[in-house]
Amino acid sequence: MFSDKAFRVFEESIDAYHIEDDVNQAFSNPYDKGIEKLLYQKNWIDTVQWHYEDIIRDPEIDPEAALELKRKIDASNQNRTDLVEYIDSYFLNKYQSVQTKENATINTESPAWAVDRLSILALKIFHMREEVQRTDASDEHIAKCNEKLKVLLEQKQDLSSAIDQLLLDIENGEKYMKVYKQMKMYNDDELNPVLRGQKE
Repeated sequence: MFSDKAFRVFEESIDAYHIEDDVNQAFSNPYDKGIEKLLYQKNWIDTVQWHYEDIIRDPEIDPEAALELKRKIDASNQNRTDLVEYIDSYFLNKYQSVQTKENATINTESPAWAVDRLSILALKIFHMREEVQRTDASDEHIAKCNEKLKVLLEQKQDLSSAIDQLLLDIENGEKYMKVYKQMKMYNDDELNPVLRGQKE
């Protein structure tokens, strides 16, 4: 199943990141081609951004450092969106010869945006599991986190099943893909009025 493969790649990325556990570490992709390359890169972006979001919430953070980090988060969000679109391009290419049925319907989100949610879910599971395994936390904290972990694992099962069913429906012509570019406006110096004003 595609979702199983994707989740394994996400876990590889998360585990590799946490060897150094440093947002500034160099990125190295063990996959040189195929969907695995895109999935690994996608999750690495998510993993680094996860830790950016932790750092920026430090109440003692230097304001200049916070501003620099905010811009890194903005850039990361754009990279994340780009990777989602690359993954959707993979699916569009894979299913381009499928003849859709007359009564085929469109899904509420593209396959890649569902995969995006699975990538984030892999991070939630990893970090909630860390909380469950803490030796310096209270029994109450560990019990609460263990219950949350159970919910996350159930969510993983449901989301994985939904992704695989969506891909099967597309493959069988029951559903069709229609991908809209995100058209982010805040990073575009022609569309963001603040950036546009700086050019004039």
